[in-house]
Amino acid sequence: MKRGHLPAITIRRVYAPPAPDEAARWLVDRIWPRGLTKDAARLAGWAKEAAPDTALRQWFGHEPDRFAKFRRRYLAQLHAHPEATEALMAAVHAGPVTLVYGAHDETHNNAVVLREYLLERARA
Repeated sequence: MKRGHLPAITIRRVYAPPAPDEAARWLVDRIWPRGLTKDAARLAGWAKEAAPDTALRQWFGHEPDRFAKFRRRYLAQLHAHPEATEALMAAVHAGPVTLVYGAHDETHNNAVVLREYLLERARA
């Protein structure tokens, strides 16, 4: 990645079939997606430790009205444990990455927040 350029980090549902030219896919959920095989997921990695902890995930429950507070709490977790995203940061610096997640809501999920955090770290 060239200095001053932001990395290419996209977000997709893990259940969406991977495009033939899709970037390295990293699962960013703590729990394996129900009904999905490892072969079908076509993952470059699983950043389980970068996902929200179980208590925060359960509290959020994918409720859109809780997203702002979830975002603040999850960012606090990420800032407190930057080592949890080291493998992801290495992948981001190596080339384009797709963060994949299992939630139904495409705008209120942890991958959205994690992308924001990774871009912030890449700028620093």
